[in-house]
Amino acid sequence: MCVESDGCEIEGCSSSDVVHTLSGSMSPTLKSSTDLHPCKPGHKFRAALLRCRTPLVAAGILSFGNVLNYMDRYTVAGVLLDIQKHFDVGDSGAGLLQTVFICSFMVAAPIFGYLGDRFNRKIILSSGIFFWSFVTLLSSFITKEYYWLLVLSRCLVGIGESSYSSISPTIIGDLFTNNKRTMMLSVFYLAIPLGSGLGYILGSIAKDAGGDWYWALRVSPMLGLTAGFLILIFIPEPKRGIADQLTGRIKTRTSWVCDMKALAKNRSYVFSSLASAAVSFATGAFGIWIPQYLVRAQVVQKTAVSCTYQPCSSKDSLIFGAITCVTGLLGVVIGAVTTRLCRQKTERADPLVCAVSMLGSAIFICLIFVVAKKSIVGAYICIFIGETLLFLNWAITADILMYVVIPTRRATAVAFQGFTSHLLGDAGSPYLIGLISDSLQESYATSALWQFLSLGYALMLCPFVIVLGGIFFLATALFFLDDRDKAEKHRVNLLSRQPSTVKVTK
Repeated sequence: MCVESDGCEIEGCSSSDVVHTLSGSMSPTLKSSTDLHPCKPGHKFRAALLRCRTPLVAAGILSFGNVLNYMDRYTVAGVLLDIQKHFDVGDSGAGLLQTVFICSFMVAAPIFGYLGDRFNRKIILSSGIFFWSFVTLLSSFITKEYYWLLVLSRCLVGIGESSYSSISPTIIGDLFTNNKRTMMLSVFYLAIPLGSGLGYILGSIAKDAGGDWYWALRVSPMLGLTAGFLILIFIPEPKRGIADQLTGRIKTRTSWVCDMKALAKNRSYVFSSLASAAVSFATGAFGIWIPQYLVRAQVVQKTAVSCTYQPCSSKDSLIFGAITCVTGLLGVVIGAVTTRLCRQKTERADPLVCAVSMLGSAIFICLIFVVAKKSIVGAYICIFIGETLLFLNWAITADILMYVVIPTRRATAVAFQGFTSHLLGDAGSPYLIGLISDSLQESYATSALWQFLSLGYALMLCPFVIVLGGIFFLATALFFLDDRDKAEKHRVNLLSRQPSTVKVTK
């Protein structure tokens, strides 16, 4: 005889079976028989549904949602040249689309972090996905007289997507521990480069198939609605901290002001957040401008001509998107494996691996601007290596946060780290790079060569910021062990150890 969590007897089970719960396995013999009653058809369906709510299924659905989040974000970048021609805007105007998106994203993130630490997380996640999907679909019908409406729509999409990025990693953190959590977070953050790359590919293919850039904004909303329903049906709402201390329960909950004070004093968290901002600065600028830069490089080499009529060529967006997908996969996998191996040598492996990868990435990103004028293939090779090294640290940074922040503050910590990284990173970098490029073009005679050089000079700011990020990761390594131990001690103090009434096994 088997017993579900609601006390319903399930037919066809032997007495040797166990009931699998989120926190472990419970022996059925420990369940009082006086509470049993025959299962109704609705109960059987609910029991079957509950059996599908496993941590692995939840992690897979959350990762799928993260792919869609970033795919929608970079679909616009995949058709940016067409948008510029359609609305007749310059580099700074085009960069503004990403800047307003990130600004609204970072302002909303702390709010969702606060909500995520206190209310039902999967309801917030699904609501956010439904909202940005609806707004993105509506934005595909904006005419060229209303560019400000397109800017406003990207602002609203940023609000919807911030709920997902702030809360979903904390659910994974409550479903897994140690190396399993590192692996699951690696898969989850693999969605960033994978979704970004697919955004370019989807935007280019949808535009070519539909004959207009509008179609690029009409695919991801349909997938977003699917992800929203999957989250509502299959994602559990685990108790905060249950994976860190299975036999206890949260004893106290601190105020938001107290949480922020504690995070401000957490040196590993502060320095890793600053390093994350450096990564965001570079990836935000590159995601928007590298395809444009390579198009201008080919015009200078006389292997292509400037786009004067829509639709413009999507070849470089497709290639860059494919490279981003592959390098994202390699970066996250290499980062997870390297960190796991290095942990056998030093307990500071996480921040040290991030620091080395950042410094190595800066070298190859500098080489992009050296070789692009002569060889597009050489530029793609430098992009491939530079992006792989840069993407190494995404999942590791999230894992550092899980180690040094207690469970009841993690959603707030993730949200505020996102706020900081966007505020100092990609909130301004696309617009700043476009503004510098426009300013350089105005200062000198306009030509195809100078359009190429001005954008390249503006993008040279990125490797310097990446080096700064590597230094911040080195600073994180100095304080990582102390902050990890403090978080562990604090976590023990927050948990009340009460005798268990059932036998629970991991």
